[in-house]
Amino acid sequence: MTTRAIALAHDLRAWQPVDVAQRTLRDEYIGMLAAHPLDALDRDGGPEHITGSCFVLTPDLAQVLLCYHRKGRFWVQVGGHVEADDASVADGAFREAHEESGIGSLTPWSRTPVDVNRHSLARAFGRCRVHWDVGYVVTAPAGATPVTSDESEDVAWFPVAALPDDVPDGFAERLALVLAEVAHRS
Repeated sequence: MTTRAIALAHDLRAWQPVDVAQRTLRDEYIGMLAAHPLDALDRDGGPEHITGSCFVLTPDLAQVLLCYHRKGRFWVQVGGHVEADDASVADGAFREAHEESGIGSLTPWSRTPVDVNRHSLARAFGRCRVHWDVGYVVTAPAGATPVTSDESEDVAWFPVAALPDDVPDGFAERLALVLAEVAHRS
């Protein structure tokens, strides 16, 4: 198993999700890492691989930053593939958060995951068929203004209780679980 895969497996084992379904899925991620020890984090390792994302929140947890995903045609948290020079999945997620939000002073809330979400992808995503996403949280300074990157059509703040209509199925519930994780650990 690669160093990054070992570190992710360790972080996942240490995480005790508040939601039972998240615990079950977390265990499947640990199994996936064991089954694919060399390429689980590599986008070229096969049609299914691990990605990292970030829920960018305001300090009061009242707003979430979402990007309008060009390929997916929906609003979603920032994130993407783990690159070769990312030291860990968390580092990849934090890098993506900076790149896709345009906000330079994001603060990682924790290096421990707060969410896992395995989802199938449409043909627009090319050879990627399933992303095993690991979610983290960062906070942005109050009043931070996002800047759209070339990976998305728009980035904008939304109240966590009033998300746009065009988010992926189950996204509101996913965000609610992320906020429950933050509340549980605070």
